[in-house]
Amino acid sequence: MTSANPIPIQPTIGASGVTADPRARGLAGWMFTLAAMVFIMVVVGGITRLTESGLSIVDWRPFTGLFPPMNEGEWQRVFEAYQAYPEFQKVNREMTLAAFKGIFWWEYIHRLWGRLIGVVFLLPFIYFLASGTLRGPAAWRTSLAFVLGGAQAGLGWFMVKSGLADDPRVSPYRLAAHLGLAVIIYGYLLWLALAFRDQYRAPIRLHTRAPAWTRRAAGLLLAWVFLVILSGAFVAGLDAGLAYNTFPLMGGEWVPPDLFHLTPVWRNFFENVTLVQFDHRLLGTLTLFLTIALALAVWRAARQQLIPAPALAGFHVMAGVAALQVILGVATLLAYVPVSLGALHQANALVLFTLALWTRYRLTDHGRHETG
Repeated sequence: MTSANPIPIQPTIGASGVTADPRARGLAGWMFTLAAMVFIMVVVGGITRLTESGLSIVDWRPFTGLFPPMNEGEWQRVFEAYQAYPEFQKVNREMTLAAFKGIFWWEYIHRLWGRLIGVVFLLPFIYFLASGTLRGPAAWRTSLAFVLGGAQAGLGWFMVKSGLADDPRVSPYRLAAHLGLAVIIYGYLLWLALAFRDQYRAPIRLHTRAPAWTRRAAGLLLAWVFLVILSGAFVAGLDAGLAYNTFPLMGGEWVPPDLFHLTPVWRNFFENVTLVQFDHRLLGTLTLFLTIALALAVWRAARQQLIPAPALAGFHVMAGVAALQVILGVATLLAYVPVSLGALHQANALVLFTLALWTRYRLTDHGRHETG
C-alpha cells in the first residue's frame, strides 16, 4: 500500500487559487457515475409505482434474489406467492401469468439496479482505499454514502411490507421516506463528485465572492424543491393524481371543499386526497414564481459583477426547468397520469433539484471557481 496524503472533500483554496490533485479525477468520475445511477434508480422507482408493480415480489432476498424465474415452473411458483397476498385477492383477481410478468419485471429491475449500485460503490471504494487514494476524512464521508444506501434498501422493503397487508397499498408515509432518502443520497453523491472534480481542475480562477443572500436563497430553494418532491410522493402514495383532473380549478372551485375533513387536522396534509393534491399544485406553482423572482434578482446583482457566472446561469436555467415542470405536471394531471408523463414529471423534478444543488455548490467558498 502506498503512503499518500488524504484527499480532503473540499479543495484547499489559497490566495492564488486551488492546488490541483490529479488523484481526485478517478474519485470524481466514480461519484458522478454513482449519482447518475441513483438518478436512474429514482426514475425506475417512479415507473414501478406508476405501473403498480411494487408488490409483485413478496419477499426480500438481498443476496440470493439476483436471478429472475428461468422457466415456466419458476414463474408459476412466483405467481402463486403473489396470489397469496391481498393485492391479487382484492385488486388483481383476474390477473393472468402473462400480465403478472409485466409488473414483475419493473420491480425486479428496480431491485437489481439497487444491487448494482452497491457493487459499483463497493469495488472502487476498496481499490481507492487500498491504493491510498482515498483516506482520512474523505474516506469517512464517502463511506457514509454506502451506509445511506444500505438504509435505503431496508427502507424499501419496509415500504413494500406495508402493502402486503389487508389494505394492499404501500404506506404513503413510507413511500415519501423512501423517495426522500433516495434524493438525499443522490444530492450527497453529487456534492462529493463536484468537490472531487474541483480538486483536479486547473488552472483555477476565483470569482468575486457573491453576496451572502444568494447563498441563503440557493440553499432555501434547494430545500424547497426537496419539499415539493416529498409532496409529490404523497400524491403518488394516495393516487391523488387520479382525482380532480382539471386545471386550474378543482371540481369547479379554486379552493375545493373538504380540505380538512379528517381529524386530527394534521392528517389532512398527508392522507386527504383533496388537500394533498391542492398542496402539490400550490407548491409547484410557487416554485415557478420563486425561481423566476430569484433569476431576476441575481440578474440585477450580476450587473454589479457580484455573482459567479456559473451560479448566475444556474438560477436562470432553474426558472426554465421549473416552468417545464409545471407544464409536465398539468399535462400528467389532465391525461390521468399516464406512465410516460408521470415518469418525465418525476425525472424533471430531479433535474430541478440537481440545478438547485449545483447552484448552491457554486456559491460556496470551494465552489467559486472554474477552469480558466
